[in-house]
Amino acid sequence: MTVPLYTDADLRSEAAVCLSALSEAPSVADILRWLPGAYVDSYREDDGSGQTWGDVLDNEGLAETARKIHALIGEAGNAVGAINSARWLVGLGADGLEADPRTVEITEGTHIGVRIHFAFDPDLPEEIREQVIDALREDIRITDF
Repeated sequence: MTVPLYTDADLRSEAAVCLSALSEAPSVADILRWLPGAYVDSYREDDGSGQTWGDVLDNEGLAETARKIHALIGEAGNAVGAINSARWLVGLGADGLEADPRTVEITEGTHIGVRIHFAFDPDLPEEIREQVIDALREDIRITDF
């Protein structure tokens, strides 16, 4: 039997580097071109329709929002952050897990000190997912960090 010259961790690491290399953060102008037709999540209806950013903001509001979105991407989109996020995503896929949008946070005032993200086996019942998240929320009540 031939011993491989690399590990599963090596494969995952390289997959993360490849994934992050494919992504390029959009410019403010790119965001501004796209934004008017994009739906605002908080206005989205069950059928996927709803109000767009162009419906709720004028041109000045759209420009300001595009700058804020770009700043958020810039904070998360640096090379090290992108590779770490890509590693997390590759690991989820390799393990057959699906990311869940819910989080648990430890805060002090408005400052978030810790945010826990979840990923579950796709076959895990929703009831168990909720129990896990609720249990963590109860167990990590920390007042100071």
